Amino acid sequence: MPEQDRLSRLSDRLHNFWIDQGVIRLIWANAATVAPGVFRSNQPDRRRLARMKAQGLVSVLYLRGSDGGAPYRAERHACAALGLRFHSFNMSAHRLPTPDRVLALIALLRRIEKPFLLHCRAGADRTGLASAIYLLAIEGRPAAEAAAMLSRRFGHWSWSSTGVLDRMVAAFEADHTASGIGFEDWIATRYDPVAITAEFARLTLWDRISETRR
Repeated sequence: MPEQDRLSRLSDRLHNFWIDQGVIRLIWANAATVAPGVFRSNQPDRRRLARMKAQGLVSVLYLRGSDGGAPYRAERHACAALGLRFHSFNMSAHRLPTPDRVLALIALLRRIEKPFLLHCRAGADRTGLASAIYLLAIEGRPAAEAAAMLSRRFGHWSWSSTGVLDRMVAAFEADHTASGIGFEDWIATRYDPVAITAEFARLTLWDRISETRR
């Protein structure tokens, strides 16, 4: 390996360990099963991916986008070295995706090779929403079950700015209860992230905390 490549990978490892919370992830994987053949966690390192590959893992869905940063480079290289299929999709922890982006994610979730792992950095917000979407769109599970993917158990706090993600699931649940509409049809025809975000922004912090306690 050329010296420049070795230095670049060393720099990436140092960044991922100290800057990208890698030191925390040594003792906390934030891992769970979403559905048969679908797993969630925080950002895995190569050793964790190797262990999961030995247990049958086939694919990884990286929800932090193809930004070319150190976590992306390290994971793409690790997957290539381990023979894992690597997929990348960009999501935000603080903004709702557009309808087109949700439908694109559903299409990816439908075709991705199982068993697969989906994750973001901490495995709390983006991973939670993607897991909820998987349950609603692919598994046809109830909204209440999907909403549990966005919970304190995973480090998701609905009173914070990331609580706007919960509102997407809640809005679908309300429409589904009233009309019986399916999730994908709702995304294509009724989902309005701008209106949902505006409604969430009008809530005070105390309102959000009070709702969380109910």
